[in-house]
Amino acid sequence: MKTYCIILFFLSSLCLEAQDGMRNWGMLKIHADGGLGLHGNLINDGIFDDNEGLMGFYSDAPVSVSGSFAPLFNDMEILASTGLFLDITIGVTNNGNFMDGDIRTTRANSFVTLDFGADAFHTGATDMSKVDGYVSVQGKQNFTFPIGDTEQLRPLILKSEAVNPTALCAYFYEDPNTPTTFSETFNTNTKAMGLGNVCTQEFWHLEGSIPSTVQISWNERSGISLLTTNIEQITVVGWNKLDYQWENLGGMAVGDFSQGMVVSDTFDPNVYEILTFGTADNPNFIVDLPNYLITPNGDGINDFLEIDALEQSPNNRMRIYDRNGLLVFEQTNYTNGFNGYATDGKWVINRNRGLPSGVYFYLLTMDDLNLEFQGFLYLARD
Repeated sequence: MKTYCIILFFLSSLCLEAQDGMRNWGMLKIHADGGLGLHGNLINDGIFDDNEGLMGFYSDAPVSVSGSFAPLFNDMEILASTGLFLDITIGVTNNGNFMDGDIRTTRANSFVTLDFGADAFHTGATDMSKVDGYVSVQGKQNFTFPIGDTEQLRPLILKSEAVNPTALCAYFYEDPNTPTTFSETFNTNTKAMGLGNVCTQEFWHLEGSIPSTVQISWNERSGISLLTTNIEQITVVGWNKLDYQWENLGGMAVGDFSQGMVVSDTFDPNVYEILTFGTADNPNFIVDLPNYLITPNGDGINDFLEIDALEQSPNNRMRIYDRNGLLVFEQTNYTNGFNGYATDGKWVINRNRGLPSGVYFYLLTMDDLNLEFQGFLYLARD
């Protein structure tokens, strides 16, 4: 630990109180070669945002930061085994150094965070020292959120397509069906088509406005073995705020049942309330597309082959074959456009009159859900 000196502050604006710690009423500054170490609370009711040196919190007893204004530190470190509690946001413009003890924010208020500026970074985050609550960033494209709960570091790695004006994240070791600090619940049985099981052990709350990928990791308490017997099926899932359901955000998973990680596909964080682990397979959930009747006579009833399930998979491929197995219709990103006319098969007689009545079968590939189905349709002409 370094030896610290306060280069400059105004005595008239500073009040030292034996029980409360240090209270800033006016203007306080730590200069480039200086530092300030606190063994008690900081109450900031003045200006404390033009710092260049190091701010340290050192205590064997719980300490807190509160007041009317958020302090902004250049370098900051924590050596407080029982925790540093934030009632207001603390900003860091350079290095946030985790030595021992957690920085804790209330999960009921995501506006109180440990905030990292555009050039800021952090070092030393471990199970013994991290943020038990919310971390936010400003002006960053990629960032590892040093978050967790009282027991473990459970980071989320954010990689965005552009610089995030702001983004924030917190980890919750809770069942999403019964969250303690959200006004809504996230029923793990309410899922988009093709999604299997959803983790009930933990979740992350991420906010951001830039399309991004995330990387999250699991360990023994994540309960991965309760989700699947195939690690390759692990994916990132998110609760859609508008559709009120869990959706597959894609992923490439590596590891075993005791530890591993998964990286999502690119998605918009603003669309999803919380994120966790899920599976793309579910042997107990079978999508059974029916057989169809097509009567293209212009009466508005069954004139087209319409498949409602395609709303879940805009990226798809439809192929229709006759009873002899010859391809007569093919379309990528099918949108209910088949009305009995061929797009393939030069052998079809009088193509401009449409395909003849009879039985056909279809093969539908739903790329978004990694699923494939086949069924029959009967084309009936007058």
